[in-house]
Amino acid sequence: MRLFPFAAAAAFTVAAFAQPADMVLRNGKIVTMNAATPVAQAIAVRGEKITAVGSDAQSRQWIGPNTNVIDLHGMLAIPGFIEGHGHFTGVGEFRMGLDLREARTWAEIVDQVGRAVRQAQPGEWIIGRGWHQSKWSKAPEPNVEGFPTHASLDAVSPNNPVLLTHASGHASFVNGAAMKAAGITRDTKDPQGGEVLRDAKGDPTGLLRERASGLVTRARNEADARRTPAQVAARQQQAIKLAVDEALSKGITTFQDAGSPFSTVDTLKRMADNRELRMRIWMMLRASNSELAAKLPQYKLLGYGNDYLTVRGIKRAIDGALGPRGAWLLEPYNDKPDSSGLNTDDPADIRNTADLAIQHGFQLCVHAIGDRANRETLNIFEDAFKANPDRKDLR
Repeated sequence: MRLFPFAAAAAFTVAAFAQPADMVLRNGKIVTMNAATPVAQAIAVRGEKITAVGSDAQSRQWIGPNTNVIDLHGMLAIPGFIEGHGHFTGVGEFRMGLDLREARTWAEIVDQVGRAVRQAQPGEWIIGRGWHQSKWSKAPEPNVEGFPTHASLDAVSPNNPVLLTHASGHASFVNGAAMKAAGITRDTKDPQGGEVLRDAKGDPTGLLRERASGLVTRARNEADARRTPAQVAARQQQAIKLAVDEALSKGITTFQDAGSPFSTVDTLKRMADNRELRMRIWMMLRASNSELAAKLPQYKLLGYGNDYLTVRGIKRAIDGALGPRGAWLLEPYNDKPDSSGLNTDDPADIRNTADLAIQHGFQLCVHAIGDRANRETLNIFEDAFKANPDRKDLR
């Protein structure tokens, strides 16, 4: 099965044209998603545009001496998929760490970490992602709210910091070495919009909800900061390449990235300039309001690099996710009656972001999972619309 971005195509036609096509696919079942010609046998492409669809017989007029003709041998060809909400560089970074998605017990995850430690350098961070406690066949023992305690990780990784991100991306589990690097103790206060889960004695278990994960990621970033600029650039390039490879292997030809820093845009621009960006990216920016105010004017990109890069959204998150019980609810959780979830970004701060988005022509995109979070977000949008009655194009 071949997939390609019909979304970038001109209107379909079967008429002859003056110049031969660069590429012709023929002898296939081509589903166009176009009512005028829903199914065809052949398709012609010139440059970045689909110029014609039709029958194998009609395809002969599209072929010149330099046309790349591909025989599909009856295979299906369909439009490329558009990823509607993902974290682009995170896809590549995931491939560079431990894949915890298939673990069915906490013990399996501990074993994975142990194997990674045996291959790691002293003090090197062990990174993984994808675990979800609802997938485990049994709760770990001991546990707090169904989550393990860090002693099990400490046993296999006493000196290497371990950072394991929840499948949702809205919680982390860390070992003692990671908490030591981050300065997390029983006296550490919960950050705004986050929670350090504690046992009955008040000691941190290793589970960090929402913004509390930032306590450890900052420590990891400080360790990464000791790398040379060349090493940092090489790692980012590798993450992007892996993300592109992963997306294209699944038939995804356009990716809507749900929040990246300005530095990622800089890298993608360079890749687009060098024709190295092999798929289309639509991106939301993730940065503080002060940084957005300073940089938004020069970072709005529409179809940059031959329509491969568009930057026109801003990402905020007003709450967390249901899995780690971080979604902001109107009533307490049934299985955690002492909590209604977490408000991560201050609604007043998001209102300021909305003003910046309207001022600079950006779309405001807000992560909101819980019913309280959605109510607050809708209020922000309603207030923004009322404050700008002359604007009819706000999204």
